[in-house]
Amino acid sequence: MAVMEPGGNVDQLTQLDDVVARPSGPPSSGTVPRQQVHKTGRHIGAGSAEPGAMMRRYQRMAVASDGLASLLGGVAASVVRFGEPDPTYIAFTLLLPMLWIAIITAQRGYERRFLGTGPEEYRRINQAGLMMFCLIAVVSYALRSEVARGYVFLAIPVTLLLTLAFRRQLRGWIYRLRDRGLALQRVLVVGRADVVVSVIEKLDNEPQHGLVPVGACVPFVGVEVSHVNDVPVVGDPERVLDAVEATGAHVVAVVSHPDLSGQALRRLSWALEERGVELIVSPGIIEVAGPRLSIRPIAGLSLLHLERPSANGGRMMGKVVFDRVGALLLTLLALPLLLLIAVAIKVTSPGPVLYRQTRVGAGGREFLMLKFRSMVVDADRRRAALLNLSEGNGVLFKLRKDPRVTRVGGLLRRLSLDELPQLLNVVRGDMSLVGPRPPLPEEVAAYSDDAVRRLKVKPGLTGLWQVSGRSDLNWEESLRLDLRYTDNWSIALDVTILWRTVRAVVRGAGAY
Repeated sequence: MAVMEPGGNVDQLTQLDDVVARPSGPPSSGTVPRQQVHKTGRHIGAGSAEPGAMMRRYQRMAVASDGLASLLGGVAASVVRFGEPDPTYIAFTLLLPMLWIAIITAQRGYERRFLGTGPEEYRRINQAGLMMFCLIAVVSYALRSEVARGYVFLAIPVTLLLTLAFRRQLRGWIYRLRDRGLALQRVLVVGRADVVVSVIEKLDNEPQHGLVPVGACVPFVGVEVSHVNDVPVVGDPERVLDAVEATGAHVVAVVSHPDLSGQALRRLSWALEERGVELIVSPGIIEVAGPRLSIRPIAGLSLLHLERPSANGGRMMGKVVFDRVGALLLTLLALPLLLLIAVAIKVTSPGPVLYRQTRVGAGGREFLMLKFRSMVVDADRRRAALLNLSEGNGVLFKLRKDPRVTRVGGLLRRLSLDELPQLLNVVRGDMSLVGPRPPLPEEVAAYSDDAVRRLKVKPGLTGLWQVSGRSDLNWEESLRLDLRYTDNWSIALDVTILWRTVRAVVRGAGAY
């Protein structure tokens, strides 16, 4: 049995008029054809073995790519460290793939529930890399053998990076299959209709997870329904097993239903186990990352433990070091580009090179944020005349063709190069490399209680908001992404966002 997170919640069944169709006959009369086209346009295959076969293939390819990554890592370390073949390290290089695969296996890095979706697959590989480093160090000390430090410090990082790169390619392969309607698991969603709607919407919006809703079992509260959010209703929660047969479901997702808990849920899990069908249960908690959730078995109960977000301690200190060292290195690397941009601004437009603006940081502390000036000098005074033309999200002022933007400024904004001076804000400690968007004081003054939570961490040079659409996002979506980051930040997530930022900047989506 697994735990899943729903995409949101709606208060009452009466709010579903726009997503529920009322039929003339009972909803459970007849069956749902096993060959169908889902509302997203994806063709769903009938063979229940297909997703399992694809994931077994993914497993085999993951093992092979991990072994290849470690072999290449060992060869690269040998060549760089020794320059010529060394018999001892040739043997060690040949043993490295078996050791690497064994450690990933011990870290449960090949379990299907972690493969092809979510950050857990990558997290376990990172843990395996740390474990291999510690294992080699301990064995070397215990046997008093002199292992070349240069070899170890090259082989393990190269192995780890290549493994992550190969897994990323594998994930792209499985995503393409799922986009073509292959390797998809058919999901039967069971629970109260309003929560079922939110789960279906979440699964439809993130098809890369490979879970496609094909049926729903909802209780009938005064009305009978035939569809929930375009997914056919095939019965009520008391007829789950019949619905599984009717839809050919691979997975049953139980969400917020009082009659399916305790012993009833246990019996359902037994019945589904006999049919080879997976069971996942939503705890009703949204926007919480897996590392913060754990199961605490107490007195025969499986209690879900929710860790508090870390705002201090060792992890936060690690983020501070990561931010400042990373920002300093990036500033030094980008120095020629910074000078070139400064000259271009000075030559083409009268006024200062840098634009300083008051923003609000962690804990509500104000600071001066630096940017390359991309507008005319009197842009702030001319803003009032343009407010009625705003194309922003209702809170932020944005114009796709802002007349105040200079010719050089337009290019800088499209490539997000105007943000580069904020690296100095990161070095000074006002900002982080990754975090929520730095807000203006007047925006903070209008914040709701939920929005104030964004100020628990430092604002970022980039963040989930930037890699998910930037100015094209509405305020609610921007806030949701910032709160998701605030509650679930980690160094691994920061690295992922930084990588995605490079791709977002190259595409220029949402930048104006």
